[in-house]
Amino acid sequence: MKKKFKLTDPRKAPARQVDAVKYEISKYLARERRKTPKEGADYWDFDCKLGKDEESAVKIHVAEINKSIDKVVSENAEQFYIEILATPGYRKKKIE
Repeated sequence: MKKKFKLTDPRKAPARQVDAVKYEISKYLARERRKTPKEGADYWDFDCKLGKDEESAVKIHVAEINKSIDKVVSENAEQFYIEILATPGYRKKKIE
């Protein structure tokens, strides 16, 4: 997913628009996680970037998406760019 989200909508309150964006992103992540990973992979991992625009996007962990969106909203931005790419993940065995 590579997409620009607008944080302003004349028909919605700003807080509701932010909630709608977060919900759309969580639906996308859930949909990607349901897919069967490639052969040999254990799960889907995600490479994420978020910023005010494509050039200023910085790499973040998937668990930090909502915090990063809140940070962009607190800076009074009208839109932001997010890039989420699914990659196969491999579990590391514990050494005892």
